[in-house]
Amino acid sequence: MPTTTAKEFLLANLNKIEQIPSIPAVVAPLLHYLEQPIDRLDVQKVVDLLAQDKSLTAQALHMANSPLFGHWKNIDSLKGTVVALGFQRLREIVVSCSVVKLIPLGTTQLDPVVFWEHSLGCALICRHFARKINFPQPEKAYLGGLLHDLGIIVNFWIIPKEFGTTFETARSEQIPLHEAELRVFGMTHCDSGRILAERWDLTSDLVNVVTYHHDPTAAPDHKSLVALVNLSDLLCRMGGIGHGYSEMRQVSLLDEPAFSVLIQECPSLKEFDWARFTFELEGYLDEVRSLVHHLYGTA
Repeated sequence: MPTTTAKEFLLANLNKIEQIPSIPAVVAPLLHYLEQPIDRLDVQKVVDLLAQDKSLTAQALHMANSPLFGHWKNIDSLKGTVVALGFQRLREIVVSCSVVKLIPLGTTQLDPVVFWEHSLGCALICRHFARKINFPQPEKAYLGGLLHDLGIIVNFWIIPKEFGTTFETARSEQIPLHEAELRVFGMTHCDSGRILAERWDLTSDLVNVVTYHHDPTAAPDHKSLVALVNLSDLLCRMGGIGHGYSEMRQVSLLDEPAFSVLIQECPSLKEFDWARFTFELEGYLDEVRSLVHHLYGTA
């Protein structure tokens, strides 16, 4: 049973959340500019904003050339990237590249490459899944999948030793990470993630995803988006893109509480071709691994 003191210790240390580095300075104004109606956006303005961060530019160019973002032709210029991708897809890439920079390097049991594979994989599967079942906001599904594990970043920055022990427990017992957290601390990365999501002033639907992605039935709002992320997270973990270890559990997506939540908003899920979708995911996850390892220079 988790002790009250363990939970209080974690909560007390969460007050140090300002230790977490902010997203690159160029990102906030760029994302704010991209929020405008498309007919008000100027390609050159977007190019000029993006060009202020050379590292971000290099990553965006590489991601733009990945089949995962819809392009097979070589794009070799920043302006070509913006034009070919479109503003919505560019927004996805900018946010994705920014999250990479938040992961503490060389100080945790969790390999940043592994974390990034899972986050990006979940984002892409969320978007793909959303389109297949006619979910109304596939772009929001992408962001939900990308950001759902913010709390893991929080915990590894603020209490790396204690959280590392919890991570080792999960790995040695091959149980879901949030179950090990609950046992040790009496709370999970969903709770710490919510604090960061609110500090960043994320929209309420994304805050709900971060907070309830392991318990979508408890979400007060935006249950269908939370459920979509929950199922995509499971698909990633069962497909070998999880937290760096195998979980000893049997999963039937049709019996998951999230499935019952999602089917209420997306009736087409009743006739969903799971066999075909699962087959497609194999190649999809291979592409995710290749992209992430290239971005980290480990391939």
